[in-house]
Amino acid sequence: MTAAPAPIALDPLARDNAAEGALLRAAGPAVPVVLPGGVAAWAVTRHTAARDLLTDARLVKDARHWAAYQRGEVPKTWPLIGLAVPGPSMVTTDGAEHRRLRALVAQAFTPRRVELMRPRVEETTHALLDTLAAGEPVVDLKTAFAFPLPMTVICSLLGVPESDHGLLRDLYERFFGIKPDPEGIQATVAGLNAFVNGLVAQRRSEPGEDLASVLLAADTEGGALTDAEAAATLRVIIAAGHETTVNLIGNAVRALLAHPDQLELVRSSQVSWDAVVEESLRWTPPTSNFLFRFTAEDIEVGELVIPAGEPVLVSYNAIGRDPLQHGVTAELFDITRATRHLSFGHGPHVCPGSPLARLEAGVALPALFERFPGLSLAVPDGELRPSPSLVVNSLLELPVRLW
Repeated sequence: MTAAPAPIALDPLARDNAAEGALLRAAGPAVPVVLPGGVAAWAVTRHTAARDLLTDARLVKDARHWAAYQRGEVPKTWPLIGLAVPGPSMVTTDGAEHRRLRALVAQAFTPRRVELMRPRVEETTHALLDTLAAGEPVVDLKTAFAFPLPMTVICSLLGVPESDHGLLRDLYERFFGIKPDPEGIQATVAGLNAFVNGLVAQRRSEPGEDLASVLLAADTEGGALTDAEAAATLRVIIAAGHETTVNLIGNAVRALLAHPDQLELVRSSQVSWDAVVEESLRWTPPTSNFLFRFTAEDIEVGELVIPAGEPVLVSYNAIGRDPLQHGVTAELFDITRATRHLSFGHGPHVCPGSPLARLEAGVALPALFERFPGLSLAVPDGELRPSPSLVVNSLLELPVRLW
């Protein structure tokens, strides 16, 4: 076994995710990294290594295997603690317990059930486009379109009123952010917990026909969901049900506007919009880095060994442009390539909501460009500001000119 390379400090401001991904990839398939606050971890940077590790039973979700955290070396006020050690849900469990919790959510997002949501997605999309068409020619497309579409869809499934959508956006933007503010982090987590706990209590007392009520009423092999499990599960559904799609839509629009030759291919029907979605997922994945899994034993990755007790993140920034998987043109945005990516994960924890994200983007993108054929960036691409996050690959805003 060879010695591990020097740790690479990840940029909490996400100023250049593509360059950081290339740096990590060049260091090897598994690389020691340093996160804000001096927290040490390992990043998986190659497609094949990630695919193998994501099905390796020695890499687990249970934070009891995180040695530094168990020793008290990572404070509970660490900015990313809510992502690294969230509540008891399908995201934090393995084996039979994971299958029990995941089964409830997966049933709601089967391809057949997601297809039944198409009319709702199309209705919401066209309503938002109508509003845009009646307004000013320059708008922030993230705020006016990319965010409200998936948030409206997932909240309608859960029975969450529109009046709460703004609150949820604010809470989740702070949750995924990286501001070194212990009191702010605790307030954000407390706010999210209060919201989902309130939703659980309301649906317990007044069940309806929404997904939240269905989850609470379900009786699995291991019994019904506890309030803690229900709250954690709902928090995961809301986060995954909107954040990935917001970023997917925004990143795809930016990529197409920066590559007019690719936009012309899809506009002329030479290439499908599905291909645009898949290439966008590969080239600018909605999630930069996924935190965490933990090594229950020493694990060999290439010529290195990740010791037991270590946290491991999956760097989708690095994996998406791996030339060993995607060839010498991996750095190019090319919607004609046969794309095979891992941007929704792989193995037992693959994202159950991926069919919905694909549906929403597959409806939103062609409708947007059809309604506004002159769509263009309102500022030079180089002036677009990334969201300061190690986790989500997004822009703070996406100013565009509609006509």
